[in-house]
Amino acid sequence: MKIKDSIKSQYHASLAMLRQAVEMCPERLWEDMAYVNPFWRVVYHTLIYTHFYLQPTEKDFVPWEKHLQDLQLLGPSAPEAKAFSKAEVLDYLALCLEQVESQVDAVDLGAESGFDWLPFDKLELQLYNIRHIQQHTGELCERLGAQGEVEVNWVGKG
Repeated sequence: MKIKDSIKSQYHASLAMLRQAVEMCPERLWEDMAYVNPFWRVVYHTLIYTHFYLQPTEKDFVPWEKHLQDLQLLGPSAPEAKAFSKAEVLDYLALCLEQVESQVDAVDLGAESGFDWLPFDKLELQLYNIRHIQQHTGELCERLGAQGEVEVNWVGKG
């Protein structure tokens, strides 16, 4: 298997697990403010940065059509906003999967990251991006389990 095929496979697997978490999230937990960052916002944050870091450079990034300024931020200083629906974030996830296919095929894995605050090459950027997806997917899975809800199935490859 070629390295780009492996990278795409792991993006697909990570995003499949995120999709499961979204689909399994009960409505009462979707916007639950008991957490600093409600479930929907963590999903959106994960997706916007997935989309962002798949681009060649910051200048090449075209935000999702429903993006609102600073909505990707997490923490107590994040702006308040109406929650995206599950259907909306699943549409965004589908767009990210399309980006995986086109951007990973086109990337020069030995080139610089394209983001001056990330001092590594494009290969490491792909690993960094996949780790970010998995970090937040794990966080969301923990929430689901802590609420006694569901368990997201492991996806080993896409």
